[in-house]
Amino acid sequence: MIDSLIRIVRWTGPYRWRLFLGCLCSFFMTWATAAPVVIGAWLLAEVVEDANGGSPLDPSWVWLSFLAIAACVLLRFAFSYGKNRLQESIGYEVAPEDRMKIGNVLKRVPLGFFSEVSTGDILALATTELGVLELQGMKMVDAVVNGYVNLLAILCFLLFLSPASALAAVAGTVVSCLALASINRASQRLAPTAHEATERLAGGIIEYVRGLGTAKSYGKSGAAEKPILRSVERLKDARIAIEFGFTPRNVVHLIAFKLASVGVIACAIWAYAAGSLPLWSFFALLAFSFTIFSGVEKVNDSAHMLGDLGDILDRLEKVEGAKRIDEDGQEAELSEHDIEFQDVTFSYDRGKGARKVLDHVNLRVPEGSTCAVVGPSGSGKTTIANLMMRFWDVDAGRVLVGGRDVRELTCDSLLRNFSAVFQSVYLFNDTIESNIRFGKPNATEEEVRHAAHRARVDEFAEALPEGYRTMVGEGGAALSGGQKQRISIARALLKDAPIVILDEATASIDPENEALIQAALTELTRGKTVVVIAHRLATIEHADQILVVDDGRIVQCGTHRELLSHEGIYRRFVEIRSAAEGWRFR
Repeated sequence: MIDSLIRIVRWTGPYRWRLFLGCLCSFFMTWATAAPVVIGAWLLAEVVEDANGGSPLDPSWVWLSFLAIAACVLLRFAFSYGKNRLQESIGYEVAPEDRMKIGNVLKRVPLGFFSEVSTGDILALATTELGVLELQGMKMVDAVVNGYVNLLAILCFLLFLSPASALAAVAGTVVSCLALASINRASQRLAPTAHEATERLAGGIIEYVRGLGTAKSYGKSGAAEKPILRSVERLKDARIAIEFGFTPRNVVHLIAFKLASVGVIACAIWAYAAGSLPLWSFFALLAFSFTIFSGVEKVNDSAHMLGDLGDILDRLEKVEGAKRIDEDGQEAELSEHDIEFQDVTFSYDRGKGARKVLDHVNLRVPEGSTCAVVGPSGSGKTTIANLMMRFWDVDAGRVLVGGRDVRELTCDSLLRNFSAVFQSVYLFNDTIESNIRFGKPNATEEEVRHAAHRARVDEFAEALPEGYRTMVGEGGAALSGGQKQRISIARALLKDAPIVILDEATASIDPENEALIQAALTELTRGKTVVVIAHRLATIEHADQILVVDDGRIVQCGTHRELLSHEGIYRRFVEIRSAAEGWRFR
């Protein structure tokens, strides 16, 4: 439990001084809360003495006691306000920073990271789990630290009044701490299972939503729900197991405090009967016996929650500590924009016996030229483009852009030189204008409109009721595939990077839109270094060089005419595509 508390305090980072000041306020708040009890007990004892014929009570002491109690109440609320102002908002300030850190890490990890950590895990961490940490983290510190600070303050007072009563209170506290430690250990053991079930559920829901259309088309929407139902059952079982492990230990914790309260009363009665305890002290001990443990009785919930929070911090540290692909990179401006692969070997699975996706590949794309990459599915075409943009690092060899090894550069400084248009276009749930401006956030409205015109976006955008202010929906759901593709090209045009990657950019475009998309691509690639991955002959036949990839190797290289004049994969590919598309070459 102490370890989890220390980690939460460390998590608060530069805000921890406010946490410590809050604890100090809590300590003084306890004294301001206890003082009226002591004053009231003393005044009551004086009244009893007066009633029994002892020393008469001076009426001025009644008014002074009232004023002292009122002052203590005001101090209590002042310290309480100070504690809340200092502590309560810390979690809400730290959690957004962590979410930004997660975003920055995800931008710079190799894509292999996402095969080890699922989307559901990341979603649950950034939303649900960090939400629990920001809501409960400071509450747990307040409950445990301030609870025991309050108890310590009262124990000091008990020690002054009656050492025996203080000893009874300490004995109950020790037994409670043992029970709480057991609760925390059980929670740490069981919490990972519950969190894993939560992440599986988040991932299952994402998968269900994405695949619902397919499931419905096959009449299998019920079957698609089964993984979610299994995740719900796992989460339910995990949470019930935590509760069942929590209950018996919690009983021990509460009984220890109740018995300690009885012990405090018994010691007070014994001391008063023996004549060693003044009447006002006896009254004070009776009052404290019912409230001394009120601050720490609820720590049982904290001990249970601290196990959960410890597991969340483990997951957070795992993501934030993930190795960044550009840890050793440097910011640099490239003056040249040719691309070269030198004896590059790569596999997605780095384990022993992993299949090589690229095997000793050598290629060069001169600056300002167009290079087309063709080959069978799974031959390694897209991998070549991914390695150029350093989405992955090579196993062996070097990838050079502008004469610099991409591993020497930060991702930002490298990717400033690239624009990419993919077959599967993703648009943000924002306006058409904002999605285009993503390519250059500080672009003027005139620049956005010019890029939209060059990409033929204006042909449909200006016909919409809200024009460029039209929301595109999640992932661009409100637009057709061709419209989304043109927005993607406009985005790349606005960025105006010197290197353009086209990965099957026209593969799924209908004939009606193909001419428009092809014209937009012509605008995009004019005067640039271009790498085209495509199957359509119209896209590749005019390339300066065509690389034919098969089973991770470049088996042919040349222009369209040169490759057609030799037997090989490219010639067979052209014949098949010509037959399929009804084209003829002379």
